[in-house]
Amino acid sequence: MDHAWTAAQRLAEGRPLREALGGRESAECWPALDLAVRHPPWYAPDGWDSPHRDRNAEPATALALCHPDGRIREAALDRVPRYPDLLPLLVVRCADWAAPVRDRARALLAEAPAAGLVAQAELVLLLGRRERGGFAVELLGRVLSEGPAEALHPLLASADRATRRFAHRLAVERGLLPPLGLARIAARSDDVVLQDLCAEAAIAAVREQDRDEGVLGVLLAARSGRVRAAGVTALRRAGRYEEARAHLTDRSGVVRACARYVVRQGGTDPLPLYRELCTGEAVAPGAAAGLGECGDRKADAGTLWALVRHPDPAVRAQAVTGLRALDTVSREGLTPLLDDPSPAVVRAATRALLPHAGEFPVEWLRERDTPESPRAVRVGAQRLLRAAGWPRVG
Repeated sequence: MDHAWTAAQRLAEGRPLREALGGRESAECWPALDLAVRHPPWYAPDGWDSPHRDRNAEPATALALCHPDGRIREAALDRVPRYPDLLPLLVVRCADWAAPVRDRARALLAEAPAAGLVAQAELVLLLGRRERGGFAVELLGRVLSEGPAEALHPLLASADRATRRFAHRLAVERGLLPPLGLARIAARSDDVVLQDLCAEAAIAAVREQDRDEGVLGVLLAARSGRVRAAGVTALRRAGRYEEARAHLTDRSGVVRACARYVVRQGGTDPLPLYRELCTGEAVAPGAAAGLGECGDRKADAGTLWALVRHPDPAVRAQAVTGLRALDTVSREGLTPLLDDPSPAVVRAATRALLPHAGEFPVEWLRERDTPESPRAVRVGAQRLLRAAGWPRVG
């Protein structure tokens, strides 16, 4: 807010808008400037008005567009076309609470050059969260939907998340991105909305064109579990049931569930596959978790208890997860894992034993809640003490 007040003071001194803002023309600065002019600080008790200022100049027009009096804001709108730099404040006025101001501003924005509106996409979407901010968003969407595809390209790489999402939705609707490109965006993005949007669009395109072109391979190799899950599920429509077997041991539970579904659709029961995977020489951690997710409590608990002692800590941790899924956790069996050298195993054991917290001797837990204990052991003991209802000491 201090920066906005400083900018308002500079405008009152007659300095050009860009100079007044000091190069900090972010989307957030325009609503802040609007608020700063409307509510001046203590050192500007009479506001930013000056009888010596040219009221038709750009600085005065900028201040008038933010004036507390709606009649002054409305009168200033007709001077905006003279000063292209004032377009962001015109966008702000499109969400004005006063209907005459709002209506006039919208009429002017509809006549503004499309390139100028696109350049203010981030501000438009920011103000779109306001009660009366929908007009500019709809206008922007119409301009980008009907205009040249090149106008969308810079917005696809915008640093603003809302702008990227908006642009990608329009690009998908217009079919501007190839299926493989969509798959790569889904696989590389850390935005879950873009992951879902682009993965679904890529899969739909593959289905429509009846050509893969490597799309599913990209999705199946993605970092995000939700993207891999989308790729695994798409294997069913492609009739590639056997390929889903490789994902039965995925590190993500969602992906494993999708893989089991596809394998079953291909006529194979995944449970015998999990049993085989859990008794071989090399056990994948996801196999232990998967066996618990679809196994039989009586028939498969013994296999998972054996894996609790596996030399690979990842397998031990997932074996505990599998035991939780089978509801076969026992305090005696998992207590030794609370001192496991692997933090992941300690965390898994702690989660599994929380319902049994009241069965632990309180002194035994307090012995592990000391600075000398490894952090995971100490945190696990604290969680169990809380779950048992014991206050922390010290």
